[in-house]
Amino acid sequence: MSASPAPRAPESAPDRTAVGVNLTLPLFRQLSGVLAGQPYLKVVMDRAEGTWHLLDTSVHPFHVDYIAVRILGMTQQELDADLDAFNDSVYTDPRRRFALGVLSLHSATGVAGQDEAFMVLETTEADTMGAALIEEFYTFVRDQLDGRLPLLMKPANHGQEQALVAIGDTRVPRILGHELFGSRTRTCLNPGETVGRLRLFRTEREYQEAVAGLVWSDIVAMPRLPDDVPRVSGFISTQPTTPLSHTNVLAASWGIPNAIIRDLDEQAQRESLDGSWVRYEAGKHGVTLTALAEQPLLRRPAWERLRVRIDAPVLGDAPVVPLHALRRADRDRYGTKASNLGELHHVLSMPGPDLLGFYARPRPPRPDLLNHLESRLADRGASPDRLRGAVAEHLAATVGAPRGFALPFRLQHLFLTSSPALQQTIGKLKMALELEASDSVDALCLHLQALIRATPVPSGVAEAISRPLAGLLSSGRRLAVRSSANAEDLAGFSAAGLYESVTTVRGVEQLLGAVRQVWASLLSPRSVRLRHQAGISLEDTYMGAVVQEYVPAEIGGVMVTCDPTRPDDFRNVYLNCAAGSPESVVDGTVMPQQYLFNTVEGGGRTLDLGSAPQDLPVTTRAALGELALAGRLLQGHFGADDPDQPLDIEWLMTAEGAFQVVQIRPYTR
Repeated sequence: MSASPAPRAPESAPDRTAVGVNLTLPLFRQLSGVLAGQPYLKVVMDRAEGTWHLLDTSVHPFHVDYIAVRILGMTQQELDADLDAFNDSVYTDPRRRFALGVLSLHSATGVAGQDEAFMVLETTEADTMGAALIEEFYTFVRDQLDGRLPLLMKPANHGQEQALVAIGDTRVPRILGHELFGSRTRTCLNPGETVGRLRLFRTEREYQEAVAGLVWSDIVAMPRLPDDVPRVSGFISTQPTTPLSHTNVLAASWGIPNAIIRDLDEQAQRESLDGSWVRYEAGKHGVTLTALAEQPLLRRPAWERLRVRIDAPVLGDAPVVPLHALRRADRDRYGTKASNLGELHHVLSMPGPDLLGFYARPRPPRPDLLNHLESRLADRGASPDRLRGAVAEHLAATVGAPRGFALPFRLQHLFLTSSPALQQTIGKLKMALELEASDSVDALCLHLQALIRATPVPSGVAEAISRPLAGLLSSGRRLAVRSSANAEDLAGFSAAGLYESVTTVRGVEQLLGAVRQVWASLLSPRSVRLRHQAGISLEDTYMGAVVQEYVPAEIGGVMVTCDPTRPDDFRNVYLNCAAGSPESVVDGTVMPQQYLFNTVEGGGRTLDLGSAPQDLPVTTRAALGELALAGRLLQGHFGADDPDQPLDIEWLMTAEGAFQVVQIRPYTR
């Protein structure tokens, strides 16, 4: 769909668009472009004229612009003035004149062991094409295509999947998105380009034996990268992972390329790449590794120059308080996680919060996206006040947040200063950091963590924690204790997966033990080392904690209010999930199901089934679409200064179908 005025090709560029001709492979290759390494061709079926147009991709990047200007004779200004209405006429009108699609070329291993080419036809993700029009479109394209090429229809969204149920596979052979791309050889996770030495490890043991010798110019490749991988120039996974893995969050915050390359072993053996200097590129046009003849002139990585600033912690008198009493401004006393959850409770309980920020922002040539939001809420033509009310009602009806309390930095400070042994060891650690004595740093961190776990909590601190939580503790309910530091969720330093949570807490003794474990995670060797590299001082870093009711989950996961692999996409929200609590998704113990939901025109699509044997039920996927919209609305509030700043939201769904948000923070792109 056209998101902005289309770029125009130079006047001298030849337009090879073909009309009313049969499509052969040579013609396809002449007209096609490449996206994510896949050749594709945009096509338009004109139902009124009984013909089709094969668009020269280099000249006509958008279907809509081509139809309006080249077929209907409109000016670009006329199209831009009423773009949404024109989009409706070609994407959602059941009596539409045009059907818009994309043909892509793929290959699969045939019965004889040879690669066999086939074509896939699909529409745009926002197209509401029903069963009859899907069959008409498929049949027309099939008749114009070289008969030796198999043609499969790929539903572009869950609505089209359901529409195709009524049509037999023999009439419209099909392939689902997760079937087509689940075996994709190369996938960009974080775009970028670098030059470095490829270090390929085929097992965890190989990596552990070599990790101490890794340097900043290395590109680390292995089946599954560990969360404590050191800072290098690039990451490669040789087995499937997701854009929300901890290592990809690290890649995004460090500004280094990251991709899945499932055929790396074959290429490395064929071209002797392991240990060689290579150019590594990952982006929307594909993922490539190119051998270099000699060691190039290297540029120091951007992350080496990064210095992260944190606000000075406030250690003065601050009580343990219910989460709903906090706002984002309290992060200097309670930590980012607790203050964000407090802000969430505030938004869910306040009358008529302003959640329109994302949709109210201009999207040229559109003045805003408010009409799309009205359509999603079935409230077209609503006044601003009425729309704000409808949005607040939708949000409150869609998501909730577990009750809980926040522990301030002051309590950790009182605990640490109560023990001479702790103070002495912290002093030694500061000295080791100043001297860059990495071996001593790791040993001191481990010793310090053990001391924290073993040191009794002073009675005053224990009383300050347990007294406000008496109601939760006396109920016997299971509790979760989560980290909330001032050195996380920062620009350039997300700290994803760096600090610990404990989700099996019952009673006062377990609570105090869990709090100490969370405090100790602030001083793990990896967390201290990464903060030091980012310029974050040890003495300025403190840990609070969030204590919440543990909510049993039917399914759980993480969503980010953007498409992590396409930074220019303002429509989609990426969501992943798995059966049970979100922890299994967050820590990477399962491969989650992955979805994209369009929060502008509506609709969703399944990207990958992960470890699940089948897709979620239709009703559950529809509910996830409403959750995605709720996430987008929250982005409008939390991104008041920048409505396009996406959020990272950890969530769960109960057995009764209710959604609960257990963590919310900015997402690093």
